[in-house]
Amino acid sequence: MSKLVFYDGNQIQLLHTGEQFFAALIQSVQQAQHEVLLETYIYANDQTAKLVTQALCDAARRGVCVQVIIDWIGGGNQTAQLQTDFSDAGVQCRLFNPWFKRGLARTHRKIAVIDQSVGFIGGINIIDDCVSDDGRNTPLAFPRWDFAVQVRGNLVSALHKEISAQWLKMGKLQLMQRLKLAVNLRMPPVSSTDHLSQAALVIRDNLRNRSTIQKAYLKALGSARETAILANPYFAPGRKIRNALIKAAERGVEVSLLLGVGDFELQDAVAQSYYPQLLASGVKIFEYRKTKLHAKVAVIDHDWATVGSSNFDGLSLFVNHEANIVVLDPVFADDLKLHLLQGLQDAVQVDPHCVVRLSWPKRLKHRLAYWFYRTVMRIATLGQYR
Repeated sequence: MSKLVFYDGNQIQLLHTGEQFFAALIQSVQQAQHEVLLETYIYANDQTAKLVTQALCDAARRGVCVQVIIDWIGGGNQTAQLQTDFSDAGVQCRLFNPWFKRGLARTHRKIAVIDQSVGFIGGINIIDDCVSDDGRNTPLAFPRWDFAVQVRGNLVSALHKEISAQWLKMGKLQLMQRLKLAVNLRMPPVSSTDHLSQAALVIRDNLRNRSTIQKAYLKALGSARETAILANPYFAPGRKIRNALIKAAERGVEVSLLLGVGDFELQDAVAQSYYPQLLASGVKIFEYRKTKLHAKVAVIDHDWATVGSSNFDGLSLFVNHEANIVVLDPVFADDLKLHLLQGLQDAVQVDPHCVVRLSWPKRLKHRLAYWFYRTVMRIATLGQYR
C-alpha cells in the first residue's frame, strides 16, 4: 500500500447532488484556458450530459486541450456517437479497458481537473440526477442522493498527476515509461504555510494501491472515539471492514450505516445477510428508500471525512479503479455530517427484533445470496475477497 499523503493549504467545497456539481463543473470548463481532464464511469445521453458535452466541445474549439476518459462499460451504447461528436470538436477521448482486454477492472473513478488549478472528485457520474443509472432511465422521485467535492490548493497537483497518468497508461507505453510514471506519482506533496484543509487523494488500482481505500477506512474506524456514520449504496464488504465496524461499536462508538436499497434484489439480500451480526454488536442500520442513494461518504468523529467513488463491495474494494478524498477538517466534516444526519432521518431504521424473527425462507434466501456472491467475488478477485 502506498503511504497516505496529506496535502495542506486546500479550499474544499462539498457539492451535494448533481445540481451543485454540474453547475460548478460546467462553469470551470467554460472558464478553462489551457487544459480540461475528465474521467468518469457513466457518461449518459441525457440533457445534463449534453450540457457537459457542449461545454467540453466549446472549450476544445477555442484551443483548450480536452482529454476525456470513459469506462467502456459505463459509457454504454451511446459511446460511439459521443466519440464522434468529441472528435469533430477536437476533444480527445479514450475508453477504459474495451472488451476486457486488460482483465475485469473498470474505472469507477469520477475525477476532473481544469487548468491544474481546480479539481473535482466524488461519486457523481455524468448523468441526470432525476433518472436511474441502470440503463432503464426510470424517473426518480427525488434527485439522486450523492456528493462530490471541488478542490483548490495543493491537492489539485495530486489529482492532475493521477488522471494524467491514467490517460498515458491507456495509450501505448513502453515498460520504462510506465516505471517513470510510477516514480512520478510517488513524488512528495508541495508544502504550504497557509494551512486551510488537509486532504489526501486515496486511490485503488491493481498495482500500487491494491488496498489503500480499505486500509484508510480501517485506520479511521480503528481510531474512532465517539461516532462513525457511513453511507454506501452497495454493502458487501470483506471480513476486515465488517470486523472494524463491529469492534468500534463494541467499544462504545456510535456506528450508523446508511445503506441504499431497492436497486438490485440480489445486492439487497447480500447486504441483509450481514444484518444479524452487525445489529447484535450495536451497529445501527438505516435503509434509505426516499430516492436512489449513490453516495459513498463517511464522517468519523468530528474531523475525519471521506467522499469518493468506492462502494463497500468486492468490485470496488478489490477489482475496480476507484478514487476517494479524505479530508481532515472539522468544518468540512460537520458540513457533510449534517447531510448524513438528514439522510438518517429520511431513512428507515432496521429493527433488530424484526431481523431476529425473520422467517426461515428469508434467512435461507439471504444465506444463499451471500454464498453465491462470495463465490463469484473470490473468483473475480483471485481469492482476495474474504
